[in-house]
Amino acid sequence: MSHSVKVFEAACKGCVNCLKSCPTEAIRVVNGSIRILPELCIDCGECLRTCGKKALGLEEDDWELIRSHPPAVLAADPTFFAQFSAYWHPSMVQEALKAWGMELIMDQAATAFDLSAYAVARALEMSPRQHLPLISTYCPSVVRLIQVRFPELLGRLVPVDNPLNMLGDLWQRETGREDPITLLSPCPSKITMVRTPICRTSTPFDHVVSVRRVTRQLLAAGPQIAETLPDPSNRRWLKWSLRGGESRHVRAFSKRNLTTLAVSGLRNTLDLLQDLELGRLAGVDFVECRICDLGCIGGIATAESRFLASLRLQALETPWEPTPEELETAKTLYEEDRWILDRPILPRPRLPLSDNLSEAMSKLKEMKAIHAELPHIDCGSCGRPSCKAMAEDIVRGEGEITDCIFKLREEIGDLATRIVSLSKSVPHTIKGRS
Repeated sequence: MSHSVKVFEAACKGCVNCLKSCPTEAIRVVNGSIRILPELCIDCGECLRTCGKKALGLEEDDWELIRSHPPAVLAADPTFFAQFSAYWHPSMVQEALKAWGMELIMDQAATAFDLSAYAVARALEMSPRQHLPLISTYCPSVVRLIQVRFPELLGRLVPVDNPLNMLGDLWQRETGREDPITLLSPCPSKITMVRTPICRTSTPFDHVVSVRRVTRQLLAAGPQIAETLPDPSNRRWLKWSLRGGESRHVRAFSKRNLTTLAVSGLRNTLDLLQDLELGRLAGVDFVECRICDLGCIGGIATAESRFLASLRLQALETPWEPTPEELETAKTLYEEDRWILDRPILPRPRLPLSDNLSEAMSKLKEMKAIHAELPHIDCGSCGRPSCKAMAEDIVRGEGEITDCIFKLREEIGDLATRIVSLSKSVPHTIKGRS
């Protein structure tokens, strides 16, 4: 299992800000080095946001190398088209990239997102009321968060593939080409989606680079746009990069009135999932969660301000109701099962303390005893996100009790008291002598 956060150990100053922001306790800072536990990392990018020393970065493919081997085929996340102020309409961006000798997949984009919305709407209509609300699977970090922290909610994930995967599949099917496809991603989450798919055996993408890297180079080049390419009439898919865009798209394809709820940001997502876990969302049909603030436009791998991108998307005129032809196309692809997941989404538990059950039980008992001795203030000074995580590391042989600054101070105090006591002692053979 791989993740898309890269560590630059020389730049780490041991400030432990990253481990405090991690929602799954996947980071350790020990002996001045950052270590990420891949089985717990959900690639949300929160550690990248809080690291002020540039000790963490994105593990993306080499964009310059991709550019040097034309023709390059690109598939862009909808967020990419909201990064430009002067020429941000899809046709303009497509023309700018074409000037670089690159082909941007556009014709299948609207169809792929329509198919996803149609499939979600059908899943909601066929689900019994007691099984609602269902949860969107569009944000890979939300899916991984549920795998790690809320496994009892896995059954509520809507069984529909990510429309970006459908986009690549449809392009390969309609063109019959096998050219490598590069995905432009706004976040580490979708970078990892390409390298370690959650619910597919593989993805149609061969490479993945950040939206930020491509956007900045495109803006720096200042290409001349003649506006000769037609702008797509179906722009519903562009709104998926904004909080609530997916929900609105799903409602447009539903045969009944749906009650949907959309939240963005890590804290709001955690609160909503906790409410859902406690059964507090009765009456809601569909839940759309995005780890990043305001939606994918708030991704750590974007170039533009999320607030400006939000303004552009909100101002974009969008006819939500599909035409009869668009509806028929989505229905046909739906009946061909172009939206179904390759494999089920399973929990991602922590690594066991031992493969032997008796030994694991013994270590668990030891871990509880160590945890009881710790101060329970989760200060992070030991390089672990919590006292419980430290107790677990000690049992695994990856730490010592004196890594806790409070326990170290206690032992130093006890040692000092012992030294003072010993300094006042004399050998018993000379006791009583004047």
